[in-house]
Amino acid sequence: MNKKTKKMLKATAKGYAFIGINLIGVLIFWTIPLIFSFIISISKWDYGKGLKGLKFVGLENYISMWNDDWFRASLINNIIFTVCFVVGLVVISFIFAFLLNEYVIGKKLAQLGLYLPYIVNVVAVSAVWLALFSDNGPILNFLRWLGIDNPPVFIADLKWALPTVIFICIWQNLGYTVILFLSGLVNVPADLYEAAEIDGANIFQKVRYVTIPMLSGTTFFIVITSIINSFKVFGIINLMTHGGPGTSTTMLVYNIYRTAFQFGKLEFASAQGIVLLIVIFIITWFQFRAQKKQAEYM
Repeated sequence: MNKKTKKMLKATAKGYAFIGINLIGVLIFWTIPLIFSFIISISKWDYGKGLKGLKFVGLENYISMWNDDWFRASLINNIIFTVCFVVGLVVISFIFAFLLNEYVIGKKLAQLGLYLPYIVNVVAVSAVWLALFSDNGPILNFLRWLGIDNPPVFIADLKWALPTVIFICIWQNLGYTVILFLSGLVNVPADLYEAAEIDGANIFQKVRYVTIPMLSGTTFFIVITSIINSFKVFGIINLMTHGGPGTSTTMLVYNIYRTAFQFGKLEFASAQGIVLLIVIFIITWFQFRAQKKQAEYM
């Protein structure tokens, strides 16, 4: 065996070792817990007896879950949150990115300012917004100064709590998505804009027929990750609203947490977790199918 072959075998062994370590991590920290969670979701579990306390009950936990008012409320809230959050985040971040790319001087400084909320700890973000929305905070005082006698206490108002949470989450994630859109805008060929301008296209037509189609891949990535993240929202809810007032801001992940660790119903919590996984998988599958068809069409 010559030296070249030995080097190739050594490099191959290193590659398999690297992949193997990652696969072991996935197996231990993802696959096994997922399988165990599914087993719990179709069982009644007497924790005191350990694994021997598992008793198969089929779909009983899933049926009870769908009949639970808290779960139905959290599912509806999460769907509303996902639609508003994803649409709002994509539209607003695209507008910010386009303006930064075309008209703003000092882009790096502006990007830094937008990106800071994304890297700040969620505890600090929650504390700041709770102070801003407090009864004597600047937001409510400003509304009173405008002549609104009884402004809503947004985060504690039954009608305004969910829109407020959506706004805060969009604000927190805006900088990250703006940077993604900016990276896509930089790679749009300038000659496409020149050709559109020669054909008499105005700024809105260039955005519609050149910019948006060229950013379809970036937009797809942002939509997919935003949808997945919207179903994982927990920190803001846990720290600011605790799912309230009432059930107005209860989301799936927060309801899973409360069901498991506050009420001690691990079977129901596992069933909700499996449903959440299926929902995310279906949404992602449809998105990839749509993206594939769009790519074939283009």
